[in-house]
Amino acid sequence: MSDLKQFEINIEAINEQHIACVLLLDTSGSMQGEPIKNLNKGIQEFKNQSMADSLAKKRIDVATVTFNQTTQVIQDFVPLPEMLTPTLEANGQTAMGAGLNLAMDLIDRRKALYKEVGTPYFRPWIFMITDGEPTDDYLTAAQKLKDLEERKKVMCWAVGVPGYNAKILKEITPRVIELQNIDFVSIFDWLSSSMVAVSNSNIGDQVNFKQLPVNARVIPDNWSK
Repeated sequence: MSDLKQFEINIEAINEQHIACVLLLDTSGSMQGEPIKNLNKGIQEFKNQSMADSLAKKRIDVATVTFNQTTQVIQDFVPLPEMLTPTLEANGQTAMGAGLNLAMDLIDRRKALYKEVGTPYFRPWIFMITDGEPTDDYLTAAQKLKDLEERKKVMCWAVGVPGYNAKILKEITPRVIELQNIDFVSIFDWLSSSMVAVSNSNIGDQVNFKQLPVNARVIPDNWSK
């Protein structure tokens, strides 16, 4: 069996149903200034809100990945209480394809660990925020993600903020949320409530998510399937 310390799993909650979520965050140059400041606030909001629920604290595992001209694992999967809330900085281009591939790789490893130690798990999430369009080859990653989505192996949500390319995001996932401004706190609050709702359900249940914040809209309208 693997060294569990290497993978940061909560041994006390090993038999609980877990949900893994990758925060996949665009930190390219166009996010400089207020956008990146608000993104940092949003990450903190997500942790604070999610930690208020006792089951969520035991069941949610989070990884944080950024992409600009390169990709970076800010933190591999850890239980929610151990999640870092870093101060991210913005610069460079938008290696979205590489970011998606890295997120999928982390999820594959996490699912392998769950299976090895006998931990039941919900379908993992990728929650991506971007204000631009990819400057690398994203099509290969998009096709791999599409296949995983169709086989219900992962669920990806793409949040586009002013400046994003709607056509490209719809090629990546059917679940595109458009923000009208850079109020990331509201969308991270929605993510927190959604993660808590899933973590408080049973695997296979149909979960009803809270209504999106007023500064967000769905593109197209089948994002919740």
